[in-house]
Amino acid sequence: MSGNGSKAANTIKVDVLARVEGEGALLVRFKGNRVEEVKLKIPEPPRLFESFLRGRHASEAPDITARICGICPVAYQMSAVHAIERIVGVKPDPMVRLLRRLLYCGEYIESHALHVYMLHAPDFLGYQDVIEMARDHRTAVEDALRLKKIGNNLMSILGGREIHPVAVALGGFYRVPSKREMGAIVEDLKWALEASIKTVKLVASFPMPEFEQDYEFVAVSHPDEYPLNEGRIVSNKGLDIDAAEYEDRFFEQHVKHANALHSQLRERGSYMVGPLARFNLHFAKLTPAARQAASDAGLNVPCLNPFKSIVVRAVELVFACEEALRLIAGYEPPPAPRAEFDYRAGTGHAATEAPRGLLYHRYIIDEHGIITGVKIVAPTSQNQKRIEDDLWRFVPQLAGQPIDRMTWACEQAIRNYDPCISCATHFLKLEIRKD
Repeated sequence: MSGNGSKAANTIKVDVLARVEGEGALLVRFKGNRVEEVKLKIPEPPRLFESFLRGRHASEAPDITARICGICPVAYQMSAVHAIERIVGVKPDPMVRLLRRLLYCGEYIESHALHVYMLHAPDFLGYQDVIEMARDHRTAVEDALRLKKIGNNLMSILGGREIHPVAVALGGFYRVPSKREMGAIVEDLKWALEASIKTVKLVASFPMPEFEQDYEFVAVSHPDEYPLNEGRIVSNKGLDIDAAEYEDRFFEQHVKHANALHSQLRERGSYMVGPLARFNLHFAKLTPAARQAASDAGLNVPCLNPFKSIVVRAVELVFACEEALRLIAGYEPPPAPRAEFDYRAGTGHAATEAPRGLLYHRYIIDEHGIITGVKIVAPTSQNQKRIEDDLWRFVPQLAGQPIDRMTWACEQAIRNYDPCISCATHFLKLEIRKD
């Protein structure tokens, strides 16, 4: 069991959550079957990326935001790029758009492979960590490492390196790959596609806790594609807005036990972003192999069990590999790697789909392209209240179990969301009152 469960029969306490990105802790107090307190604690200090960006030139935003996360830097780059491009009115070449979508596919492959095998599978199979799991499932772990490496290689071909890509620019890329460079990864992607289909079969066989909730699923929606880069923000309960309306419909709240803001829908409360939201809202837009893999795994829409998110992530692995192969087959280097444009003052908003869910950026720039205002809302801060709401409802059905088993199950429920805690600790509004 990861973490330290307390011996008190009415308290679950985990001082350090294992197998999540960043630093977090958990406290659950209950009496009988009644939960009295749930706190997903985030002690990790804010990293103030919004402050770093203010006063910098807009052209620097893709490189600065890439440093927010080493697992999903593309999501932050793309959100920044789209928001600023809306201000300046640039429309990149269709092949640049293809390359951006392909870069996102690389991020989905490496991120989902990491989560499915390294962070979450040990929960379902009863192992402390992936090292222990590898003793009995060596081939699966080796395949996972190869899958992640293929995703990283795709990011390197397009972005210049696999972590914190440096080729992304406003209007396009500083450099685009040749057809020969693209072709070099095709055979690896074909292997990855087959390995991803096997991954779906494997994780679909895991024992799943019985737990369903009436979620509001929120995701980006594109009229023709499974969402990655562009689109409106929609939900299964009637939400349908442009990214510019995000702050009219969502708000963030500071809670005492977390250095990350809780995001909520006005008048409706918590909501879920991430693979389960995308799957439920956009199943019909998945690639053929991904839809078939989901059907073979017994996944139905709506899927309301958050523990099945590991199966959905595996389905998205299939999607990302198949989509990458399709995009490479249609690739021709654009006439120029990036479009030219002039800076102008304005405000731009964008939402894209990071592997962990919807990511919102808002930028204000002046006529010289200097950034004067920034707001970034990460997927984990949007899911944080939803995680706590899940625990409020999940813990009562664990009553009577040994404390170590209860602690294990609660950590597993948190890892359903693949939280990136470091990404969530961006900014806290400081208010000082003097009487």
